[in-house]
Amino acid sequence: MRRAYELFIRLEAILAGTLLMLMVGLIFTGGIARMMRNPLNWTIDLATCFFAWACFLCADIAWRNDRLMTLDLFSDHQSPTVRRSLNYANYAIISCFLLYVIYAGAWLSWVSRARSFQGIPSISYSWVTMSIAVGGLLLLITTIIKVVQAVRRDRQEQ
Repeated sequence: MRRAYELFIRLEAILAGTLLMLMVGLIFTGGIARMMRNPLNWTIDLATCFFAWACFLCADIAWRNDRLMTLDLFSDHQSPTVRRSLNYANYAIISCFLLYVIYAGAWLSWVSRARSFQGIPSISYSWVTMSIAVGGLLLLITTIIKVVQAVRRDRQEQ
C-alpha cells in the first residue's frame, strides 16, 4: 500500500508539472498565433482548464510537504498540550471544509455535465469542475494521513 501511495505521489507531481508546462505552452502559442494575425482562442480556454487541475494538484503537493503558509504566532506561545489540541482542531476544520468542497465540486460537475466548455462542443465543462471534487479528495486524503501521523507521534511522546 505504501509503495502504491509513493508511486501515486510521483505521478501526481509529474502530472502537475506537465499541466503547468502545457498551460504556459498554450498561452505562448496563443500569443504567437495572435501576433501572426491568426488567433487561437481555444488555447487560453484549454490553459484555464489545465490551470484548474494544476492548482489543486499543486495544493495537495504543498500540503503534503508542509509548504503552505502558516501563522504560528499564537500557537508558539502555548503549552504542548494546547498546541496539540489546536493542531487537531485545525485538522478537523480543514477536513470539514474539504468534505464540503468534495460535495459541492461533485454537485457542480454533475449539474454542468451537459454544458460545453467555453463553446468547445467536444469538451464538457464537467472536466474543469471535477478538478474541485478530485482536488478536495486528494487534500482530504493528505489531511487524514497527517492526522494519523500526528496521533502516532503524540503516542510515542507520551
